[in-house]
Amino acid sequence: MMTVVKIGGHVLDDEVLLERFCRDFVALAGTKLLVHGGGALAGEVQKALGIEPQMVEGRRVTDASTLRVVTMVYSGWCNKHLVALLQSLGCNAIGLSGCDAGCITAPVRPPRTLADGVTKVDYGFVGDVSPSSVDTRFLRNLLDMDLVPVLSAINHDGAGQLLNTNADTVAASVAAALGARLVCCFEKEGVLSDVGDPSSVIPRIDSASFEQLKASGTVSAGMLPKLENAFAALRQGVPEVILKSAAGLLSRGGTKICL
Repeated sequence: MMTVVKIGGHVLDDEVLLERFCRDFVALAGTKLLVHGGGALAGEVQKALGIEPQMVEGRRVTDASTLRVVTMVYSGWCNKHLVALLQSLGCNAIGLSGCDAGCITAPVRPPRTLADGVTKVDYGFVGDVSPSSVDTRFLRNLLDMDLVPVLSAINHDGAGQLLNTNADTVAASVAAALGARLVCCFEKEGVLSDVGDPSSVIPRIDSASFEQLKASGTVSAGMLPKLENAFAALRQGVPEVILKSAAGLLSRGGTKICL
């Protein structure tokens, strides 16, 4: 079965963990694609430029200045560094953003009402990516040529405007469009019931338990979009979604998401 693997920004900041992940990704059996973020580094670059990152419910508000930074970081350093590492390990990776060959074209996300039911947020230059945004024929052509696509979270509207999207959303949409399983890798062993206890992995989360975890505050901030996108992927036909450690890509474990 085809696998879409998503890797988070904090893993990209840890060179030892990143190199281990790349070795495991190369060894992963079957057809595969890689989707990545780069949020931690993007935030550092923003601050160095005097721009304060703005996150709302785990998602980045992207004004014009932020868009320039995330495009440089995601589609520049992070993407090409990943591709170079994979190439060094014998994986014929090809780095892409959504505007390359128009592989991910999306409308701008309209203002959203937050969980409080009152507050509206305009996320700025953010693409509302969905499975219909993905050019599956192009990606399948690359796969047929034994190329491994490495997709950054930058996409476009088809009219010249670059857009940013949460990488979990991109990964979920690509997996749904291709009918692939989805594995989201980050620095934790899975979703934790106690953030201070790395062994407190929740082995399975369904829709009902997700609502309970949100209400109790057990999951919040950046974990919210991960889980929201995981459930969206399942509803859109993705056969399996697992959240797990980047260091354990080839092992059992992690948190399985179920409807």
